[in-house]
Amino acid sequence: MDSVPAATPSDLEAVQKLKAAYDSLKAEMHRVIVGQERVLDELLTAIFSRGHALLVGVPGLAKTLMIRTLAQTLSLSFNRIQFTPDLMPSDITGTEVIDVDKSTGERGFRFIKGPVFSNVILADEINRTPPKTQAALLEAMQELQVTVGGKRHSLSQPFFVLATQNPIEQEGTYPLPEAQLDRFMYMVKVGYPTEAEELEIMKLTTSVFDMKLTTVLSGEEISRLQEIVRRVPVADHVIRYAMSLARATRVSEGGVPDFIKEWVHWGAGPRASQYLIIGAKAHAVLQGRFYVTTKDVKAIAHPVLRHRIVTNFTAEAEGITTDKIVDKLLEVIPAQEAELEKNAALPKVTGA
Repeated sequence: MDSVPAATPSDLEAVQKLKAAYDSLKAEMHRVIVGQERVLDELLTAIFSRGHALLVGVPGLAKTLMIRTLAQTLSLSFNRIQFTPDLMPSDITGTEVIDVDKSTGERGFRFIKGPVFSNVILADEINRTPPKTQAALLEAMQELQVTVGGKRHSLSQPFFVLATQNPIEQEGTYPLPEAQLDRFMYMVKVGYPTEAEELEIMKLTTSVFDMKLTTVLSGEEISRLQEIVRRVPVADHVIRYAMSLARATRVSEGGVPDFIKEWVHWGAGPRASQYLIIGAKAHAVLQGRFYVTTKDVKAIAHPVLRHRIVTNFTAEAEGITTDKIVDKLLEVIPAQEAELEKNAALPKVTGA
């Protein structure tokens, strides 16, 4: 039987601090953003997990406004990069220029930092630029540095890339490579507002009232809160459950469900398992708990897995989306500790 260490008073105090910070951030953002509860939850969970997020939705759903509003509530530097077909990598990372010392006449190279040197990066319509330019973000997202002219330049902490993508207007777009998609912890789907929410949006955005937002958290406070999330203990059976979900998407593994073999061309890698645990930790803390359950893993399974599963032609022909595949996985993978131990239906998935 797996055991979870009892939370100490300091742990409980840390959880209360993070929960209070989360509630304050969300309340401040709701002064500008109407509705979108799930989207805000997933966006803030990614922030506290030290992850990057990709927001996908049709135009006019306040994706850009949401990220800009978040940056305004944090005492962090912020830059917006509008991705266009003619954007060059140096427009993101920066470039070296020849600098002349007027007193000596000596020439040398001087590095001029690009917009990526900020705490919060809004990569707006990231799929509108060619892969060469998209790749300029890869090193920054993974290694927290950029290399220009053979020299490495470290990025300031904390560092988040929050990108937006339009899923319906495909002319003149360049789909993100799988390698870059995998760098995003979450793919967040932004849906239409309800009738009541749209009415409130119309009232809010068609008046002359200018909302002034209050800064809630500093960079140091965010870093401390991220450390709290990392310290949350996880029982072995919860780790096995998260691993089971990720491994069950891989067609090459033995014992995977039949619908995976039928619909999936390529499954999620180990980074998915890692993000399932980290995201579950953040979700648990934001619920006021210093321990993780399989319910926390289920709660963040869709934004973690939906962009890491590549469907085949059969799935596309039948209208099967990755979200539907994740739904079925959550149904067939046992979530209880005892079931995970003795289940024989997925021998190579659960390790039983």
